[in-house]
Amino acid sequence: QLQAYGGGLVQPGGSLTLSCVASGFGTLYYDVAWFRQAPGKEREGISHINSRDESTRYAQSVEGRFTLSRDNERNAVQLQMNHLKPEDTAVYYCATTSSMFVSPIERIFSPTSYDYWGQGTQVTVSS
Repeated sequence: QLQAYGGGLVQPGGSLTLSCVASGFGTLYYDVAWFRQAPGKEREGISHINSRDESTRYAQSVEGRFTLSRDNERNAVQLQMNHLKPEDTAVYYCATTSSMFVSPIERIFSPTSYDYWGQGTQVTVSS
């Protein structure tokens, strides 16, 4: 299973680091993505790391502010979030696939591409 943690309350302009840790099914070296869902809105894919070349992709809404990286020693991926805005407030989820990688690339931000999901961690950006 996946466990996502690290959320909390932060002021606008602040930073948080979310972690996604795998347990029970081996190394978290497949494609991993982060999604978020705000109240009344659809789940939005925001970041993805590729298992084949470790390349990362970001939604336009977080490009330049968020950084996704893999921590193989901890069997985890981390999402560093900087310059947070009130519109970043949401429940954040990590997800991975049993197929090792998501194909085609256009599907990396589609929730249906992923089989395993973390439980979600709340991020609230407010003054």
